[in-house]
Amino acid sequence: MFEDAHGVAVIAASDLGRARGFYEGVLGLTPATEPSEEEVFYRLGQTQVLLYRTGFAGTAKNTVFAIETPHLDRDMAALRERGVRFEEYDFPGLRTVDGVADLATERAAWFTDTEGNILALSERK
Repeated sequence: MFEDAHGVAVIAASDLGRARGFYEGVLGLTPATEPSEEEVFYRLGQTQVLLYRTGFAGTAKNTVFAIETPHLDRDMAALRERGVRFEEYDFPGLRTVDGVADLATERAAWFTDTEGNILALSERK
């Protein structure tokens, strides 16, 4: 059915300029195409990421984008140096310690972008 298809992560931004500052300055992404006033495309590995302007940014209470890395601790330290604060959770089935949840198949951490979107960083075990 989707033999030749590919997916695109779609992330909302209420202030595209501010959001670009985060995705480019903090996460280190570079535009994959010429940005417009309404959207910008990035590429993270094989994944395309669309950051677009909308008034609904930050309204999702779930993870909107996850980055899988083989170097969770290193990448968390680098993001912390750039001002990222990792969330602390403590509810049934999920508890973080120093921002990290140790799950059955992965270690994961969550943080928000400038638009209030929840992003995750994870490392498979």
